[in-house]
Amino acid sequence: MNYRKLGKTGLSVSEIGLGAEWLERHNTEECKAIIAKCEEKGINILDCWMSEPNVRSNIGEGIKGKRDRWIIQGHIGSVWLDGQYVRSRKLDEVIPAFEDLLARLGTNYIDLGMIHFVDKESDWENIVNGDFIKYVFELKETGRIHHIGLSTHNPAIAKKAAESGFVEMILFSINPAFDMLPATDNIEDYFVQDYDASLGGISSERAELYRICEKNSVGITVMKGFAGGRLFDEKRSPFGVALTPVQCLHYCLTRPAVASVMAGFDNPEQVDASVAYETATDAEKDYATVLANAPRHAYSGQCTYCGHCKPCPVDIDIAMVNKLYDLAVMQPELPASIKAHYDELEHYASECVGCRGCESRCPFDVPISERMRMAEKVFGK
Repeated sequence: MNYRKLGKTGLSVSEIGLGAEWLERHNTEECKAIIAKCEEKGINILDCWMSEPNVRSNIGEGIKGKRDRWIIQGHIGSVWLDGQYVRSRKLDEVIPAFEDLLARLGTNYIDLGMIHFVDKESDWENIVNGDFIKYVFELKETGRIHHIGLSTHNPAIAKKAAESGFVEMILFSINPAFDMLPATDNIEDYFVQDYDASLGGISSERAELYRICEKNSVGITVMKGFAGGRLFDEKRSPFGVALTPVQCLHYCLTRPAVASVMAGFDNPEQVDASVAYETATDAEKDYATVLANAPRHAYSGQCTYCGHCKPCPVDIDIAMVNKLYDLAVMQPELPASIKAHYDELEHYASECVGCRGCESRCPFDVPISERMRMAEKVFGK
């Protein structure tokens, strides 16, 4: 495993990290097995943005007795209310949620205290001009967090954070589909646009962000590096071609200021597949040839199953419905296994009330209400 300095934090992090989001789907023993495999392969950084109590406790069990070998990204503002995840800036909700994170992980400090999920200008202004940021500074002053970070999908907000002077690192969404945005709405013109060749065709706004981060020693850890698995399948990839985990990782790790890619794992074998990057050949890492020959490109409207659409007023697991729907429509007929998984959900797409609150929280402008109607047609409920 190779290790990189995470900007001005001075921390040395494994270039492959554990994005623990998918551990929500697993029991304690399964979580412990995945974490143990990560340790075996030299992974030393994990991200826990989730507020769900069981997954926090399971991660705590997985790192028990080995806390010192882990660099933890723990999120401030991710709370659990009425049985659902909620992003909050209210200190009477934020403080208990952070104390719960410490208790369940079995630690008295978080290495990287992440200001959770800031994508809007108004949210940034409220944070930096209110009590929320005072609480974050207090956590750092008392040693309960060692460094201040921020998570965002918006390059404009990331730029503000990188220039703020107090944000030391950023958790940012990077992959070829998100970065190689066309400068025009006309996809036919995509490959003739004048992008920055030194950064592999990346959009100018994101190129500027990465340069600012590198200049200011603001390290980046990566989320959405695989676009929710979409990039592995040519039928689901916005490029119309499939990439490998190694190619996606190499794309992310060749961006300026990037120190680690937080990969999601459902089993120990997937850890091996990502860590294979460390011994991959240049030919295996080559994503540029694949993308240069890609027949198409798209970005907006792509669900990566991140879960930020929560909470749902009728408690639909929107991300899982979207994932099962995407899997279902890849097949000429609805597979029985996918139908069975859908039938096991506690709430179905048909229960969607069309409030569109989820759409206001979606970082990628996914038409969720419309997709719920389409999922209802596919699954019959």
